[in-house]
Amino acid sequence: MEIEFKNVSYTYDSIEKKEVLKEITTKIIKEKINIILGPSGSGKTTFIELINGLLLPSKGKIKVGNFIIGDKKKIKNIKQLRFDVGLVFQFPEEQFFKETVKKEIAFGMEYFKYKLNVLDKRIIDSLKMVGLDESYLNCNPLELSDGEKRKVAIASILVFNPKVLILDEPTVGLDNKSRKDLVRLILRLKKHHKKTVIIVSHDLDVLYPIGDNYIVLSEGKLLKNGNREEVFKNIRLLKKHNIVVPKIVEFINRVKEKKDIKLGDEDNTRDLMKAIYRNV
Repeated sequence: MEIEFKNVSYTYDSIEKKEVLKEITTKIIKEKINIILGPSGSGKTTFIELINGLLLPSKGKIKVGNFIIGDKKKIKNIKQLRFDVGLVFQFPEEQFFKETVKKEIAFGMEYFKYKLNVLDKRIIDSLKMVGLDESYLNCNPLELSDGEKRKVAIASILVFNPKVLILDEPTVGLDNKSRKDLVRLILRLKKHHKKTVIIVSHDLDVLYPIGDNYIVLSEGKLLKNGNREEVFKNIRLLKKHNIVVPKIVEFINRVKEKKDIKLGDEDNTRDLMKAIYRNV
């Protein structure tokens, strides 16, 4: 599903009329992992809420597949848009209220009165997509580990079979193992299920290696957009705008500046160590 922003601005309809996004023109790459970066207050959350119609742009248009989201224009068949674009907010497990995993995942389908004769199969399939099996169906979701809770929350969105999955700070509150499991899950959704994944995160040390496309926001404006090499080639600019830079990128850049040694565009410590050995 193609997603394109064309001169999109958003202003909160309050007394101050604060403009949160300003003339944003960019694209989300289909069936790739798109990471949205920016300091607090840069407009990241507003950006993703515009994609599935939770907010409407004050100016400009957003094309999401066949949907056009414009200024105060009613979206036709918005329910289908919400099925196609699944949004997982921060700490989604805090909203659990059903007594079993099965009922928790089924709740959204029932709420939207989604008529489906194979609901049980969809629930099991969504669990398998996040790496859990049928043994979790009758578990109390509140008694699971933090990592398992996050997976169940994602499964409750995947049960709709969305073409686009948006994750807002998905690694927050997870331990190291759970973060690694989440990374594997995101890669699996991209490679095996052809999902377009959009991630808002400050946790670049974990997510940097898997990003295909980066959109960098600063004070509501588009600062940078492109692949890893294009976005992180000027870390001074990023730091100037309080953008978090992965430690591995910072190390490679420092070695180049201090020792005039180019280690390459390594994205993990194993390859970095090999590059260091080659150049020592």
